[in-house]
Amino acid sequence: MKKISLHLWYDKEAKEAAAMYTSLFPHSRIEGVTTLEGTPSGTVDIVNIGLPGLDCTLLSAGPYFKFTPAISLMVRCESVDEVNLLWRVLSEGGSTLMELGPYPFSERYGWLTDRFGLSWQLMYTSGATIDQKITPSLLFTGAVAGKTEEAIMFYASLFANSHVDTDRIARYAPGEDPEQAGTVKYAPFSLFGHRFVAMDSAYPHKFTFNEAVSLMVHCDTQEEIDYFWDKLSAVPEAEQCGWLKDKYGISWQIVPVDMDEIMGGDSARRARVTQAFLKMKKFDVAELRRVAAEQL
Repeated sequence: MKKISLHLWYDKEAKEAAAMYTSLFPHSRIEGVTTLEGTPSGTVDIVNIGLPGLDCTLLSAGPYFKFTPAISLMVRCESVDEVNLLWRVLSEGGSTLMELGPYPFSERYGWLTDRFGLSWQLMYTSGATIDQKITPSLLFTGAVAGKTEEAIMFYASLFANSHVDTDRIARYAPGEDPEQAGTVKYAPFSLFGHRFVAMDSAYPHKFTFNEAVSLMVHCDTQEEIDYFWDKLSAVPEAEQCGWLKDKYGISWQIVPVDMDEIMGGDSARRARVTQAFLKMKKFDVAELRRVAAEQL
């Protein structure tokens, strides 16, 4: 498990989506499936998968949050044929955001949402080194348009082994209305060594960040959980079950690295731990372990 992973919220389709995504990319895997009972969403499925360069947790927990293009998965492809294949599979039952074709930055690129609503950007890299196959992309819109550079500098200041590649930031030029000159057209950065990209968009989009996609931070200690919680949480009413929302509207989950072990065992143990964490905002690891170890 990487230090940061991606959490994806589905209505009922987590298992179906996991099967499709892992079938598309070599060396992908479904790492485990867990079912929880007695949550506010009823019975929920949690599916952990590994994709090239990205670990993901897929959750089936009801129709409460819908994916938006504010967070998408950018896939760097080694050939035009690879772009075309991924487009053919991912676009079935989905919708097109940017048509597949040539662009100034790539001779074969397209942006789509798959049939589950998740957004993907597919790009032919034309011989460039691919050091991370799938990269989360953050699009700052609405009230946070123009704040990309501030946000990624803030994130990089919090996490070890993090870096903003300032030499590679592309900026909007004067006349690229409605974009403000100098704001970010494209910015690569890394957190805990895991690569991300981010950009501003001042167009009147009808979407922004929400809880459908969140970033999970896997912490080794309670002190680490406390640190990230205190630094990131900016919306007290959004705090619940290890979830928080930062000042830019991005959702995070601050969780113990051994959460799967704490939840492991028989269904009675999972039920005890589930009921314990449902009462928490920030996770209390000692309490979760105490509840997990209870003997009935």
